[in-house]
Amino acid sequence: MNLSGRRSLSRRGLLAATTAAVAVAAPAPSSAAAAERGRGLRTGFERLAAEGYALLDGRRVGVVTNPTGVTRDVRHIVDVMHADERVNLVAVFGPEHGFRGTAQAGGSEGRYDDPATGLPVYDTYLKSGQPLADIFTASGVDTIVFDIQDVGARFYTYIWTLYDCMEAAQLAGKRFVVLDRPNPMTGRAAQGPVLHKEFATFVGRQPIAQAHGMTVAELARLFNGEFLAAPVALSTVLMTGWKRSEFHDASGLPWVPPSPNMPTADTALVYAGTCMFEGTNLSEGRGTTRPFELLGAEGIDGKWAAAANELGLPGVHFREAYFAPTFSKFQGKTIGGVQIHVHDRAAYDPVRTGIALLVSARKVWSGFAWRSDNWIDKLTGSTRVRTMIDAGASTDEVVAGWQEELAAFRRIRKEYLIYK
Repeated sequence: MNLSGRRSLSRRGLLAATTAAVAVAAPAPSSAAAAERGRGLRTGFERLAAEGYALLDGRRVGVVTNPTGVTRDVRHIVDVMHADERVNLVAVFGPEHGFRGTAQAGGSEGRYDDPATGLPVYDTYLKSGQPLADIFTASGVDTIVFDIQDVGARFYTYIWTLYDCMEAAQLAGKRFVVLDRPNPMTGRAAQGPVLHKEFATFVGRQPIAQAHGMTVAELARLFNGEFLAAPVALSTVLMTGWKRSEFHDASGLPWVPPSPNMPTADTALVYAGTCMFEGTNLSEGRGTTRPFELLGAEGIDGKWAAAANELGLPGVHFREAYFAPTFSKFQGKTIGGVQIHVHDRAAYDPVRTGIALLVSARKVWSGFAWRSDNWIDKLTGSTRVRTMIDAGASTDEVVAGWQEELAAFRRIRKEYLIYK
């Protein structure tokens, strides 16, 4: 598969002239206790603040963020910068779910003035291109700062908020600064199918892998070098003390739910695979305390958990489970299914596991069906997963189908990786 937007080396040479970065210091040694391991990690915001906000000196600043944009002691960075006379903070831009996080999936908070700071908050959700550039222009900012915790899956919309805001900032002639945070799934090798451009939506703008294994700063560099029609003036404030092999608990950072159905870092671990159930008539666990870890539907019994366990998938066990979602699919009804229990995170492959669960659910439950709008194709990036499963393909056969394009993405991705 040809990754659309691939640039020449000379193009990247030109890009280097418009891109600045804060150097990465040697990572801190890890230890057995998460708090000790995380003590050496400094986020992009922590480094920006420690350096006296020099990167923002003399700038009219707007921040793209949500409730995850917090300090280690859970103060929001907008509140911190607003109270600091060294920063001229003039606007906030909210993504899906909103700046303060009050909206459910598929919603936002609209335009309002933030009660805590008095700052104008602009809504970026589902806005892109020139309309979003016009919002940046109207806000009066000249520098846009991005600080949102990602979860490592292509269809999690914050990375496409990043992409859209970078594109709009370029159109509006604004500088763009990305403050980096850890990928809670680790920065291990990319996994899963790569998006085909004809299936581009807000759950996948560009051809990257379903589990990309990158931080937001690495993605910003990739977007700037491979996909934007013209590069934005980009600065990335990198972390120190983060290793690609580390999961979120090693960071020592607080977990703030980046969206209402991402309550824990355990949710993020499975999400890149089980979010595919949004494209089916099964519940993906929304309306429970374990979204994306609980999956089920009316008429499913213990046969599904038994079939899934027989597959011997690495790093995971499946428990027969019954639950009653309080909203979304099967609201108020008791349904049967499975709960995912990851016992070896290093061995666990969320995308392969998600495919195996789709294949096994179709075999054991006669009521299995895809959503009528074929949303699964948008989530997986092509018709391949749906059509192969419908044709009776095994998990191994489905996974084998995307290996060539995944290898091509991994080669490109390698050029933009920062951390060891």
